[in-house]
Amino acid sequence: MIVDDSAVIRGLFTRVLENSDDIRVVASVGDGALALKALERQEVDLVLLDIEMPNMDGLTALPKLIQAKPGLVVIMASSLTERNADISLRALRMGATDYVTKPSSREALREADDFKRDLVEKVRALGRKRADRAVAAGRSPLLASARTSAPKLDSEIVLRPAGSAKPEVIAIGSSTGGPQALAEVLKSLTKSVTLPILITQHMPPTFTSILAAHIAQLTGWPCAEAKDGDVIQKHQIYVAPGGHHMLIEKSGVQKVIRLSDSPPENFCRPAVDPMLRSIAKAYGPSVLVIILTGMGYDGRNGSQDIIKSGGTVVAQDKDTSVVWGMPGAVATSGLCSAVLPLKDLGPHVSKLAA
Repeated sequence: MIVDDSAVIRGLFTRVLENSDDIRVVASVGDGALALKALERQEVDLVLLDIEMPNMDGLTALPKLIQAKPGLVVIMASSLTERNADISLRALRMGATDYVTKPSSREALREADDFKRDLVEKVRALGRKRADRAVAAGRSPLLASARTSAPKLDSEIVLRPAGSAKPEVIAIGSSTGGPQALAEVLKSLTKSVTLPILITQHMPPTFTSILAAHIAQLTGWPCAEAKDGDVIQKHQIYVAPGGHHMLIEKSGVQKVIRLSDSPPENFCRPAVDPMLRSIAKAYGPSVLVIILTGMGYDGRNGSQDIIKSGGTVVAQDKDTSVVWGMPGAVATSGLCSAVLPLKDLGPHVSKLAA
């Protein structure tokens, strides 16, 4: 279901989504109140929910929609402003699954190929996971028995020993579902962890500065959007700024952040792979990497460099990932020393860091 006060935007979204054979728009309405009524009449797996609407806006409608249909996937749609970035991240804490940033005008939306690809991929991945869970909940005993007799993918993952060097830095890569996962992991780190933490979360400009502020508020750690020339300090969290890759280089005995405008990798800038490649060169084996929920396979190639340098990689497991793309890519490539539920990652990383 598409919820947006602009009929033109709803029409554009509908055409973009229904170009895919596996996506069907079953309802298109102009505000949150109408969305609640439509939810009573239609079977909906996913809602694309605008933030700014008359009558009932997206933030007001969000908890009502989730209450009306527990497990409903909601993707917030917002323009690229500081206010809407803050609202989008608050919406994630309230139960939204993800967000998309709308181009600034109707004309830009018609030409925004990257946005269209991102929208379709997110709707497909998140809608499919919701549909799979619904099928699993209503599966017949025969099918359930057949499913449980097959080996779980997690049991087929080959783990490797953790690196032997004491970590000097923690690097985290995340995407879809990442803001919620980051908060969970960082809050559960023990007070004994004082290593610097470098985060690349797939996010546009403006959103990353708001994310850094939210992380600082939720965790109590000093956290800021990285700036070119920052000298990496202990007990500090650095978030790669939207629109730039975050790289690390040696400068004498210090490690310094460099921001790069080189082309996107894996359709992303910032991307996890360039961060990890540079960290492997700068820190050698003294690196601990965490790959969290996200679509695609960004982080896999960079994790290979970390392993070649003697570092350690851990990943979020499938059941607790919003999308098991990025963590699944490193896990099934034999790069991880552990693949764990989200709640166990912080304590495990704390032990490795100590």
